[in-house]
Amino acid sequence: MTTFCFYFSCCRDCSGQQEKYSCALLAHERRGELSWPSSAAGSEDRGERGPAARAARPRRGRSVRRDGRRRRALPGTRNAAPGRGTHPPQSRAAPGAMFPLWKAVLSESVLGYISWSLYHALPPMIYYFPLQTLALTGVEVFAVAFFSPIFLTIGPFWRLANNEYVLAFLRLTMVGSLASYHAPNASIRLLILAAGVSSSLLVQTVTWWSGNSLQRFIRIWGFMLGKIMLLVLRIWYTSLNPVWSSQVANTVILTIGFIAAVEQIHSGGDKRKQETNKTGNVIRETASHPHWFLSGIAFGSLMFLTLWIFGEVSLISRWAVSGHPHTGPDPNPYGGTVLLGLAHGLMLSFWSWSSIISFALFLIGLASSAGLLYLHTWSAAVAGNILGTFTMCVWPQLAGRFVSCPHPGKAMSTAMFAYVLELFFCVWCTAYKFVPGGVYIRESSHLLLGFIMLCIGVDFLTGPKKDLSSVFEVKSNQKPFFKRSKNYIKLLLWLLVGVGLLGLGLRYKTYQKKLGQGVPKRDFSAMIWPFRFGYDNEGWSNLEGSANLLNQTGADFITIIESDASKPFIGNHDPTMWLGERLGFYTDFGPSTRDHTWGIMALSRYPIVKSTHHLLPSPEGEIAPAISLTVNFTGKLVDFVVAHFGNEEEDLDRKLQAIAVSKLLKTSSKQVVFLGYITSAPGSRDYIELIKNGNVQDIDSTDQDRWCSYIMYRGVIRLGYARISHAGLSDSEVQMAKFRIPDHVDSYVDNDRIVTDPSQVPEDIHFNPRFGSYKDGHNYVPIHHFHMSTPKYFKRTN
Repeated sequence: MTTFCFYFSCCRDCSGQQEKYSCALLAHERRGELSWPSSAAGSEDRGERGPAARAARPRRGRSVRRDGRRRRALPGTRNAAPGRGTHPPQSRAAPGAMFPLWKAVLSESVLGYISWSLYHALPPMIYYFPLQTLALTGVEVFAVAFFSPIFLTIGPFWRLANNEYVLAFLRLTMVGSLASYHAPNASIRLLILAAGVSSSLLVQTVTWWSGNSLQRFIRIWGFMLGKIMLLVLRIWYTSLNPVWSSQVANTVILTIGFIAAVEQIHSGGDKRKQETNKTGNVIRETASHPHWFLSGIAFGSLMFLTLWIFGEVSLISRWAVSGHPHTGPDPNPYGGTVLLGLAHGLMLSFWSWSSIISFALFLIGLASSAGLLYLHTWSAAVAGNILGTFTMCVWPQLAGRFVSCPHPGKAMSTAMFAYVLELFFCVWCTAYKFVPGGVYIRESSHLLLGFIMLCIGVDFLTGPKKDLSSVFEVKSNQKPFFKRSKNYIKLLLWLLVGVGLLGLGLRYKTYQKKLGQGVPKRDFSAMIWPFRFGYDNEGWSNLEGSANLLNQTGADFITIIESDASKPFIGNHDPTMWLGERLGFYTDFGPSTRDHTWGIMALSRYPIVKSTHHLLPSPEGEIAPAISLTVNFTGKLVDFVVAHFGNEEEDLDRKLQAIAVSKLLKTSSKQVVFLGYITSAPGSRDYIELIKNGNVQDIDSTDQDRWCSYIMYRGVIRLGYARISHAGLSDSEVQMAKFRIPDHVDSYVDNDRIVTDPSQVPEDIHFNPRFGSYKDGHNYVPIHHFHMSTPKYFKRTN
């Protein structure tokens, strides 16, 4: 077996003197794989170094083989015998060693993507359980999975985690937890996800503080590239993470993840044998380390900011959105500018800045965060893009300072404490009515974002202004490897960006072809459905099933309540964009994510001419949203008002909201349809307020078995009314109505007689028979079926 080694000098402080010794950087083995020299104690724990670790260091000027005998020095090293081919150290890396280097960058990026996927997936899985009861359930305790690094503050646990077999097991557990997507129920899936998150953080802590400088450099960059990879894959899967949305994609990614993990294990990246410990740590101890608490808080805040606002490229558009026609940038294609902004931020991080430039950059980042919160449409989107550039620009520097802390377990535990605390604060800002103490921090995202920027700014401005490779103190004969690694990192970054932009372009072209396919017609159908953020009753994504259901109904206008899934504890995705592109519908989403509502989605087969987003009065409960729209049904304009009232317990809120919506209805055009979730019984105070002061009619005043969803109208002719069971796809049924636009709005007669026999009405107004036939009472069979004494049709009395 032929082994080709590159040697370099490393420096350490020992009793005030620097002791130079050589250690292997790369080995080009028979298989052409990269052999990583590493440290059992993760750079000897950088704070828990003992006599054994010090004794393991080789003597000055001597290269020791594993069998204990002196190894003849390679030509060109300081110990080479004179006259035996001595020459200066090589200044270029051998091409044969570059393939393993490229393979390491790619493997770490894949593993970084898996880590980010796990961190994204656990909060929504936890949130699923209290979503069923609208109260804390106790499963929130699974958030402690993020605190697994605290065990690494204990010496025996640290040494155990550094064992090559234990670390290999943790790596495989991390990757294997992706199989939670195939779990039989939500509880088991939650357990597996929690184990995966814990394992990922343990691996991340051990490997970021262990090994030589090149290893650590690539691992940290792999984590950042993994984030870009996540965004790119979500572009191709229309905002969804493929590993959590497709069984085929999950299996493929699981397989690739295992290959990457095994590659890192087998190539030597996880070996912690004592022989390699002797040459392990290559980072010189600096005179002063960053404080683990301050650096940990900053890094955790940076991670949460990256998840919260940049978890998907469409989120900035949802923060900046407004009503038609001036909605601001659409997620597609303008999500590409977000991806480009993040990529340019990473490119800027390769530069070193003076203190003045760093301070100016922070002021720009701070101003852009304020702009995202308080500006509107395009101005807010531009501010969000600048914030994205700033965020990724500081990632390498803050990560470098973070892994320079002398106490890995304490630093990572502190980072995760900040991360989880900010995540819960984000939940409290919106779901404040259902959590203890929520009243004190309701709608306080500005405080959260301000705190995050403060933490990042303190660490960014007080630390050394160096790029990540400078943090690892690269010596002259190591620089070729770091330079080549940087080139590979940049190449992979822009390859990912190119693939992402290609995906956006193809999606945009396909979507534009689907739009405007509605044929001219006098009749139209409208439906309302409480969506529950795109999760079914078992905790899985229901978007595919939802698209099939909506398509089968044949509805022309659809409003979906509880549709803002852009929050990090719900999934960081955009179901409005997903359904709009899948169905070929025009879309409207609002109010903005930053307004702390649960969101309303409007989908229309016909163009939306204008719309206005409203925040209804909510002095006690959660902010209630509403949207008023005008849709052009091939030359005939019809107004729609859609609203989501507060909960039953908030009597004052519902009273004020009913008054506000009745005013919207009253000031709408002569032809208007109301689709609302009003949490009141027929004949109640709020129901009467809408009917009388809003000047509308109930689609079926004889239906007394309703509580939440209602359909009302004015200036159009009612044709049919149906209620379709949810079949476990959500927790609420679908309600649907069919209308006809009269030729003369001032002189028409509405249908006043109810029939249940579809043969008594023209076939072209029948509801889809795929949902069965007329049925009394609830449908408890897990299929979508008409129920609750529907479908009903309306005729004119002769």
